Amino acid sequence: MPLSLHNTLTGKKEPFVPLVPGQVSMYNCGPTVYQYAHIGNLRAYVFADILKRSLEWNKYSVNQVINITDVGHMVGDGDGGQDKMEKSAELEKKSAQEIATFYTEAFLEDISALNIDKFKITFCKATDHIPEQIILIKKLEKKGFTYITSDGVYFDTSKFPAYGKLGNIDLSGLEEGSRVEINTEKKNKTDFALWKFSPAGEKRQQEWPSSWGVGFPGWHIECSAMSMKYLGESFDIHTGGIDHIPVHHNNEIAQSESATGKTYVRYWLHNAFLNIDSHKISKSIGNTICIRDLISKGISPVAYRYWLLTAHYRTMLNFTEESVLGAQTALIKLINHFIEWRQLPIGTENSDYMKRFEDFINDDLDTPKALALTWELIKDKKVSVGDKTATLLSFDSIFGLNLSTMPIQKTEAEEIPPEITALAEEREKARQNKEWKLADAIRAEITVRGYEVKDTEKGFDLKAI
Repeated sequence: MPLSLHNTLTGKKEPFVPLVPGQVSMYNCGPTVYQYAHIGNLRAYVFADILKRSLEWNKYSVNQVINITDVGHMVGDGDGGQDKMEKSAELEKKSAQEIATFYTEAFLEDISALNIDKFKITFCKATDHIPEQIILIKKLEKKGFTYITSDGVYFDTSKFPAYGKLGNIDLSGLEEGSRVEINTEKKNKTDFALWKFSPAGEKRQQEWPSSWGVGFPGWHIECSAMSMKYLGESFDIHTGGIDHIPVHHNNEIAQSESATGKTYVRYWLHNAFLNIDSHKISKSIGNTICIRDLISKGISPVAYRYWLLTAHYRTMLNFTEESVLGAQTALIKLINHFIEWRQLPIGTENSDYMKRFEDFINDDLDTPKALALTWELIKDKKVSVGDKTATLLSFDSIFGLNLSTMPIQKTEAEEIPPEITALAEEREKARQNKEWKLADAIRAEITVRGYEVKDTEKGFDLKAI
């Protein structure tokens, strides 16, 4: 089946058709490099990588751009308060440039550890594109979309009638919420800063001259300026977390389309949140986890990637050490099968499995079903070992697990983990209640974790695949 993607702009799944046949332009909202990216942040980049691999599977050439925000992102994501970069520099007693350099390198190391090929991505830094941002603001000013307050140059959202169209945002709800602090100089509460003036009597580490005064760009303008520089005034795909929908991405659309008079982005894709132990990730409660923390706990970053693939990108995930260690066990099993089989001559891809796999991936990147199919292939005795190897290698071009090179040693057979037994018991209860859909879903979860459940007259049997 042709590739279909869920477009946040329309709220439905649509066939993907690029602006230029055979070519895809894609922009992924990047990190604000004031601290380590946590595992919730990194979900967005694994998702973008799976999307890129899926596009390449469909024979598209992909031009992928990720921004590096190293100025202008205010604490709280509004227009007031302190710049995150300046605040981090103050806390760590370093320069803003040192902070940006250190955490940019850390981010690149993290995505590399997750098997994301950073050398095939264009990374662009906000501070390297100040002139482009000023030019874009001037264009908006000339067209009458801006006004000046005591603290900066603002975009007048009332002059863009379609404001809030992404995600069908309730603007009255936004106005009543806490997304922005009260600013009596704003014409509309949804208006946002394009350029912020440096506070009087205060020397910022990052500030630039402009026709409006010395200051720095707002957070939103960088994405419009840089994406359009590298991808054109209209491009195919823009991704990010769902938290960007109400404000950041609607602001991007407003300023970009007001400046050009053209459709900014045709397909908007957003990944869901990731919680930790059922709690939102927050520094205030001390539950942030980074790639370095996973490694210290004996969890491979690629196992974390595998775990992400067990859920659809638009499904909220709840991280627990137990669940990711279970994913690591499944990954080790998968690699062990591959290590054993690759000693034999490689065969040819199995056409039936390849077709089913493609159908799953092209159905809005349904990686959970694609992973379940992988385990079905592994235990299918009708498919030769050589053909399984060839087929798994093709599957892995999407999964990005690097099966052929993963340095994990073959392990001895282990006992069935308690969480797998618990899943089997939950499935048995569902069967007894004739909840067949739930029973099938639990079976799929057990399979993805590397185990097989068989029904017997006495209940069920479990064994490793």
